[in-house]
Amino acid sequence: MTISTTLCRRMTGVRTFFTFKSSTASKPPTTKTVTNKPPLLWKPNDSSSSNDAVSLQLLSWGRGSSGQLGSGNELTRLYPTPVFSLLVPPSFRLSPSPGSLSSPSPEKSTMEVGISCGLFHSAALIDGQFWVWGKGDGGRLGLGHENTVFVPTLNPHLGSVKSLALGGLHSVGLTSLGQVFSWGYGGFGALGHTVFTRELVPRLVEGSWTEKIKHITTSGTHTAAVTESGEVYTWGREEGDGRLGLGPGRGPDQTGGLSVPSKVKALPVPVAAVACGGFFTMALTEDGKLWNWGANSNYELGTGDKVGGWQPKLISSLEDVRLVQIACGGYHSLALTEDGKVLSWGHGGHGQLGHSSIQNQKVPTMIEALADECVVSIACGGSASAAVTETGKLYMWGNSKDSQLGVPGLPEINPSPVEVNLLMEDDGLGPHNVLSVAVGASHAMCLISRSSCTE
Repeated sequence: MTISTTLCRRMTGVRTFFTFKSSTASKPPTTKTVTNKPPLLWKPNDSSSSNDAVSLQLLSWGRGSSGQLGSGNELTRLYPTPVFSLLVPPSFRLSPSPGSLSSPSPEKSTMEVGISCGLFHSAALIDGQFWVWGKGDGGRLGLGHENTVFVPTLNPHLGSVKSLALGGLHSVGLTSLGQVFSWGYGGFGALGHTVFTRELVPRLVEGSWTEKIKHITTSGTHTAAVTESGEVYTWGREEGDGRLGLGPGRGPDQTGGLSVPSKVKALPVPVAAVACGGFFTMALTEDGKLWNWGANSNYELGTGDKVGGWQPKLISSLEDVRLVQIACGGYHSLALTEDGKVLSWGHGGHGQLGHSSIQNQKVPTMIEALADECVVSIACGGSASAAVTETGKLYMWGNSKDSQLGVPGLPEINPSPVEVNLLMEDDGLGPHNVLSVAVGASHAMCLISRSSCTE
């Protein structure tokens, strides 16, 4: 496939498999390879289906002091290490990534798999059920308690889940029926219920919308949802920066928080996907145009100036470009074009823009270091960024203070994309391809496929 003249395969579509590559990194010097297979978390009920199943693995790295790596301990991991494995049907799909345009659903239903990172907690979505682990205070794991959980644990309180979005002290889930549930600490209205309450198990968000919700996203303290017709509703923290997009007289109802989901009426066009940054919000239309609003003191909105506010603005410099995914960090943004190029803008102090410097970027600018790659998905943490290519390679850049870039020996500020080479054990499963990535504040995870499978 010629990168410059063909469109990248969308990662949310029905799985088609690549030519597998071997990791270019060599194994650490040892006299004998010790096999330590990760536990098998899921496999088809039908034994005949297991024969042609595809093997997937979840890997995690970075800071583990709150159990967010799922490794059973509090150790920091310098490079990606397997957490668990799955056996899935060849027709599996990746659940829609936050901020991405979804591919058309297949005529025949198939299972979906997805991953998500929050501030200090993590989750994996597998065929409508989800496993959670990490810091539990505030009830952010939704397990009915506030204890820290060090290994992936099935949440029995919500099923038929279509997508997950993990925030700071809270989490949000979207079901196949188009209903939104939230749980955790409700400070500043982040749950869409009442302000400053704790929900230890998922609770339905009762917004004023009259149709199904098709897309959700959240940040540390504010949340957005998109209806099937493209209306956007927001709720959560608002400190006068306009991140909720609600305008004069539609601000906080209690001490800086709006707990009632409210429609962003100022958007003049239907929206397909949304992404929440630290203090701003972005919206992507079906035809790939970008609108955003909120804080802009670090050029987060990409308008070329520092003028922010609640009024949604179209990013004029991207009017001739079709975007297929957007992602937000604390103070920076990424966008993926339909031909596989990555743009970045906003705060660059930790190298999170990928432009080989720590300078802020006023307008969306292509990351030259990835120009020869065809990128199919992107992700942001607080001050780190990631990209997955069509050939299954993973690149990361930005803040590496907690080893969240997955490459040992990097400086704390790493302003250029580096390929993350997975040091796989000799477990008999063969080479790997990275399918998706999720980045938290100080840790990251990726989902990989393997060229063969065994139970």
